[in-house]
Amino acid sequence: MARKSIAPWSERVSEGLIDQPIDSQIQASQTLRPTVNSGFIDQTGTWKGNVSSDTVFGITQTDIGIGNTVAILTPSANTDGTWPLDMTGYGQLNIAIHPTNAGNYAIVAVMGTGSYADLTPVDSATNLKGNRGDAGSELDNLFVQSAVSLTANVWNIFMLDHDILANQKLLQFKITNNSGGSSDIQTAFMRLV
Repeated sequence: MARKSIAPWSERVSEGLIDQPIDSQIQASQTLRPTVNSGFIDQTGTWKGNVSSDTVFGITQTDIGIGNTVAILTPSANTDGTWPLDMTGYGQLNIAIHPTNAGNYAIVAVMGTGSYADLTPVDSATNLKGNRGDAGSELDNLFVQSAVSLTANVWNIFMLDHDILANQKLLQFKITNNSGGSSDIQTAFMRLV
């Protein structure tokens, strides 16, 4: 479908200010075309597809008999052969923890082990630091929960604030059992765009 519109250079003619014989009507297309953005070609000519949200908690780990005050790093080995979590392209994260002993647990986002965008070695197992977007603010710990009360024998699911750990390439969590007794700890993760 097309619509007629006055050409900007011909407004003076239509108003009668000048009398040059210029057609002041142009065809303006009114056709809508849906588009889908499924990726891009990078500077090397390689196709890079867009990531999509995980549909299930697919990255899981089980740690058996973790004593009181002992910490685990999770995930230590993902099902797809990579480790730790790669949040490149993801903005949000859900973390699920299933302990066998109820009580307090500390949960801290830390730097994982491996290569960070071809930089190696990295300072593994240290708190992730960053700027939360406030202009001029200092670097701060990105995610530290010193005492989270977990219920035993159920999945305790936490939705982390949008963008707090976005695009972190080597993400792990250090979970410390402060429940007062030994506990088996299962963890699972779901990344969301």
